Amino acid sequence: MLEALLTKNTIRLHVRAKNWEDAIRKGGALLQESGAVEQSYVEAMICAVQDLGPYMVIAPGIAMPHAKAEAGVKHLAMSLLTLESPVEFGNHDNDPVWLVLCLAAVDHTTHLQAMSEMAMLLSDAEKMNQIKAAKCREDVLSLLKV
Repeated sequence: MLEALLTKNTIRLHVRAKNWEDAIRKGGALLQESGAVEQSYVEAMICAVQDLGPYMVIAPGIAMPHAKAEAGVKHLAMSLLTLESPVEFGNHDNDPVWLVLCLAAVDHTTHLQAMSEMAMLLSDAEKMNQIKAAKCREDVLSLLKV
């Protein structure tokens, strides 16, 4: 399922982001361009960090911004950004962030298979190093093949 969600159109590498908000906007723009979300969803992901703090920094160097489906999700989607220079989200344990995975889920269950596959990928140190070093989207896409 992860391979179906992350495509050439939803992956960008070595992205310049001024800060965490800019990183979320850029990841959210990929979701919006793919037709998966409305602009309101991008804003809701930013508001989630502002209101709830940097809980979405889920592991060292990795953030998974998301918001409620009602904020403007049209269909299940995910985007992946590697950042040229890591940014601070305000999470003392896991900052700075170099990998931003924006998630747009339509409900509480549809995305669970993708999350399971993502957890396996994130727990593989070798694959994470390969994503970090990737020069092109095809390098990342090849790591998603099961």
